Amino acid sequence: MPRSACLRLLIVSFLLCAPRALASEGYQLWMRYDKIADDKLRVDYTAATTSIVLATPTGAESPTIAAARDELTTAFRGLLGIDANIHLTIAQSEKPLGSEEFTLVSGKGTVIITGGSDVSVLYGSFDLLRRLQLAQPIDGLALREAPKISRRMLNHWDNLNGTIERGYAGRSLWKWDELPEKLDPRYRDYARALASLGLNGTVPVNVNANIQFLTPEYLKKIAALANVFRPYGIRVYLTARYSSPMELGKLPNADPLDAAVIKWWHDKADEIYALVPDFGGFLIKANSEGQPGPQSYQRTHADGANLLADAVAPHGGIVIWRAFVYDAKVADDRAKQAYNEFVPLDGKFRENVVVQVKNGPIDFMPREPFHPLFGAMPKTSLALEVQITQEYLGGSTELCYLAPMWKDVLDADTFRPRPGSTVAHVIDGTIDHHALTVIAGVANTGSDRNWSGNQLAPANWYAFGRLAWDPALTSAQIAEEWTRQTFSNDSRAVSTLVPILMASREAVVNYSMPLGLHHIMARGHHQGPGPWVNVGRADQTSVYFHKVDEQGVGFDRTATGSNATGQYASEAGSQWADLATCPDEYLLWFHRLPWDYKMRSGKTLWTEIALHYQHGIDTVRGWKKSWENLRGVIDDERFTATQKLLDRQEHEARIWRDVCTQYFATFSKLPLPSEYESPEHPLDYYRKLPAPFTATNAPVTATN
Repeated sequence: MPRSACLRLLIVSFLLCAPRALASEGYQLWMRYDKIADDKLRVDYTAATTSIVLATPTGAESPTIAAARDELTTAFRGLLGIDANIHLTIAQSEKPLGSEEFTLVSGKGTVIITGGSDVSVLYGSFDLLRRLQLAQPIDGLALREAPKISRRMLNHWDNLNGTIERGYAGRSLWKWDELPEKLDPRYRDYARALASLGLNGTVPVNVNANIQFLTPEYLKKIAALANVFRPYGIRVYLTARYSSPMELGKLPNADPLDAAVIKWWHDKADEIYALVPDFGGFLIKANSEGQPGPQSYQRTHADGANLLADAVAPHGGIVIWRAFVYDAKVADDRAKQAYNEFVPLDGKFRENVVVQVKNGPIDFMPREPFHPLFGAMPKTSLALEVQITQEYLGGSTELCYLAPMWKDVLDADTFRPRPGSTVAHVIDGTIDHHALTVIAGVANTGSDRNWSGNQLAPANWYAFGRLAWDPALTSAQIAEEWTRQTFSNDSRAVSTLVPILMASREAVVNYSMPLGLHHIMARGHHQGPGPWVNVGRADQTSVYFHKVDEQGVGFDRTATGSNATGQYASEAGSQWADLATCPDEYLLWFHRLPWDYKMRSGKTLWTEIALHYQHGIDTVRGWKKSWENLRGVIDDERFTATQKLLDRQEHEARIWRDVCTQYFATFSKLPLPSEYESPEHPLDYYRKLPAPFTATNAPVTATN
């Protein structure tokens, strides 16, 4: 064979066998640092960043400053194709700044990043790199940034055996069998991702707590993780099973007022802090869904939280006590139970306790009104808990950008103590002057190469981090940032993907639980419809929530029903209680209505329900057509993967539509509107389908 032919064969063989670029796998998330395509912009950036000064209070090198230097060096090498041209120096700053505050000043080829701590310099470094990735001007910058909320964390529902409750992206990131001796390099990349968004805390284990994580063996493993995370400003927190003094300490009870129990927790706190000196504290789920708690001893949630708060207080730790409590033995509306239990305890928690409240009063539904606890406990620090993982929104097989959902609650006006008292201003301490402020997101990370199960799901991780830093950011702004950093600055990619992201949450609501319908998914896995579910605990069944019969559908939460509207300030509650002012999106959440109820559109309730389901499917079909415009604009791997994702989403949307409309039709006895497509299969066909089941998403009865 001629030499030239051999050479060509070798080149072809190399191209076929070479590993695919990481950029197309999604591993690099929004930190791709691809070379800037615009030659002029690249030259301008090169000139503007000849010298970078990292100014800290001490002016000394540290692991955190080393992390900032590494990130800047790697990023500039990728973005600008340069390395030696950048002169990085460390200087001492005398500028008084908060511990997480930074300034970014540039001009005459020099960029000065000044921080109130080494970590804030790291945050400033990531801010600069974000601006470069977004092709924003940087010469002449003079900005000052600080987070609005002090504790910004991910809550992982990872189990000791490597599974993830409500996880849809493979197995747990944490390899407990290898720790503490072996540290997966992915731990550092995880920490980089958190720091790039300004997140500063992680709870690596499930709130349905396993006592093993408080044993000496596992505390050493936790300490090894904390050592990796520390340079990136990330504190580790732990969940704890309330009965640990009995199960580990062999005490006869776990009564929070028992002297032996008090001593056990103080000793355990001392043990943890000896290994992890910057340990953040405990996250506790108690007296909910079978978890033990202080009520087993006729004590209150405040008694239970204060016990742990006193144990960690000498070390600067906090206790995050979840308000997700409901009891099947309580006859009252499940949506009211957390309010009923916690409002009487306002002012009885220690200052280092924060009560963590889900965004809505049920359980991360596709749409809920804001939780009535927000604004109702002025003497208590309240945290907002949202779910990044898509437990009720399609797992990893459906696109659903969640920033609009979170903005709904952040921007909601509680009217307590006055109009303009938004949930965002409750949780950031503005309204009631609390220093301890927390926001938490239930993580959607896993061992999948793309971290979150599909190429678009990391948008929610990114959006949570950006809103945790600044709740005033808009959903569209965040969507564009993520798109430009993750996919491309090409106008075709931005103009196609951002509108898809922005429409996705409403589409999922439309084809799954429109007009305020909620909690009608299949039991356990929550990844598809099950409006017929009527077995097990009543307050976990679909029929408990939709209350369908031949007369109508919906949950009456007005004064004629459960009066859940009475738990809100009158300005909000009265709006929802009045059919003339209740928005359509909350209609069946607060009202039970007949099938022929006339909507604002002039159509009947039955017709609107059917058309919402159909509209959701039509929206997904529109995305598929729009996505075709990106063929050749983005890499083939991510183009094809997303194309398949949207195909799957259309299929699952049709199942939701066909199941729910046919099920409700057996009660309404009314024909479907002409605009509605005929179902693919009869209802009995869907009722016999097996539930989705994977190793990392085993059906469970708890909903966390």
